[in-house]
Amino acid sequence: MATHGIDLAGLSAQDALDLAILIEEEAEERYREFAHQMEVHHTPDAAHFFTFMAGNEARHREQLAGRRGQDFGAAPVRVSRSMLWDVEAPDYDEARAFMSPRQAMATALRCEEKAHAFFVGALGAIRDPAVRSLFEELRDEEVHHQDLVARELAKLPPDPEDAVDPE
Repeated sequence: MATHGIDLAGLSAQDALDLAILIEEEAEERYREFAHQMEVHHTPDAAHFFTFMAGNEARHREQLAGRRGQDFGAAPVRVSRSMLWDVEAPDYDEARAFMSPRQAMATALRCEEKAHAFFVGALGAIRDPAVRSLFEELRDEEVHHQDLVARELAKLPPDPEDAVDPE
């Protein structure tokens, strides 16, 4: 389960923004962890891609935080990281020593699909129109992110172990 102790039906707009910020923060941190693992395993291309994804998550988190500041100022945060797990962040078992760029991008694509599924599923419980609008926006952004990663993935040649032997 991606969330624990969150009443999606009663989620306020402030709490929804704070939750979205925490989701981005978790994903950013996990991508940074993966980038470090790839550096340790001397897999610089995968490390570079995970660093790129961490930067994307950081930018999105900053955008959401700016919006939160405009709408709610310094109001205390009422949701915590303990209430979510791997909504968008890659699962820890996704990291592999010596990942190829294709494997790294495939991991990111699965994460974007997982985040999209979270927002689609959550929408069924959301009652507040402002929260519904935010979650619809976040759902649609995940589709956009999927498309971006899929286009980049399509540009890469197959990994050697995935290549078909013509004989």
